[in-house]
Amino acid sequence: MNFKKIASILSVILITGLIVYGYILYRDIFGANTKFNENELYVYIPTDATYDDVKKIVSPYIEDMNRFEMVANKKSYPDRSEKSGRFLLKKGMNSNEIVNSLRLNVPVNLAFNNQERLENFAGRVGSQIEADSLSLLNAFRDSKFLQENGFTEENVLSMFIPNSYEFFWNTSATKFRDRMAKEYRKFWTEARLEKAKQLNLTPIQVSVLASIVHKETVKRDERPKVAGVYLNRLQRGIKLEADPTVIYAVKLKSGDFNQVIKRVLNKDLVTDSPYNTYMYQGLPPGPIAMPDITALDAVLNPEKHNYIYFCASVTNFGYHEFAVTPAQHEANRQKYVAWVNQQGIKR
Repeated sequence: MNFKKIASILSVILITGLIVYGYILYRDIFGANTKFNENELYVYIPTDATYDDVKKIVSPYIEDMNRFEMVANKKSYPDRSEKSGRFLLKKGMNSNEIVNSLRLNVPVNLAFNNQERLENFAGRVGSQIEADSLSLLNAFRDSKFLQENGFTEENVLSMFIPNSYEFFWNTSATKFRDRMAKEYRKFWTEARLEKAKQLNLTPIQVSVLASIVHKETVKRDERPKVAGVYLNRLQRGIKLEADPTVIYAVKLKSGDFNQVIKRVLNKDLVTDSPYNTYMYQGLPPGPIAMPDITALDAVLNPEKHNYIYFCASVTNFGYHEFAVTPAQHEANRQKYVAWVNQQGIKR
């Protein structure tokens, strides 16, 4: 066999080998490498995870880990700034796309509203980001943070303005808290601060009153009117006598915040608690729930009227009947009591 023929055969073998190698390399890098049925899913990689941890977390969703690791090594994944977070995997992704996706931390749209207590709020947030409820509670109650920002454990719930916020899943408890303090300061614009001042209220007091308004009525269009009643009482030195504060006091004393109280009884009115506005003058020491923005703005923009009383309406359900005099209020109250008795509501 002459040299040219040998060279020709070797060239064919070499070219074939390169083609095969190229195909294998292309397949390893660009061939589909997932094994889940969903169109897409998220994987969550905790803070301080090692590369071995990452491989354990993603392996249930990857067809061939050797192919994945080969591409990861070639792309120098991960470096020290990577690994933890929330990452989107899509069905049919190749190894190259998977590695790229694991470098793109996808934010969470974190939402919360109407939490009754700091503990409930911490649980709600802890179900949406990596930080657990205990670490969040400790961050919220940190004495240095409270002092520096003018809050107490009783009123710090007013710092959290209900809304939808974008966070990375691996946000720490302290970073979440500090971001919420920033959002709180952003909410209290010069215009809102001036309105609070005109009402002779601090932002925290506005939040406390708004929490009562929020609990009194779910009708947003009625909230400014209800806020007007309570502001009239405050300005005239009359006790607020707000049923939601009594309900909160009863739950707080029993430790059972899951109980449903639809009817306030006479015995409830003597519950000795600073949250019971039938017993104590002025505002409670903190919010009885997390007021939403409509309730906060209702207090800042109250309806101006002379009403001192209101009672749930039995003809326009969800709304209330308002009164100026005790006699008018008593007539409205008797109608409501008769309706409650007719419905068989005892508690």
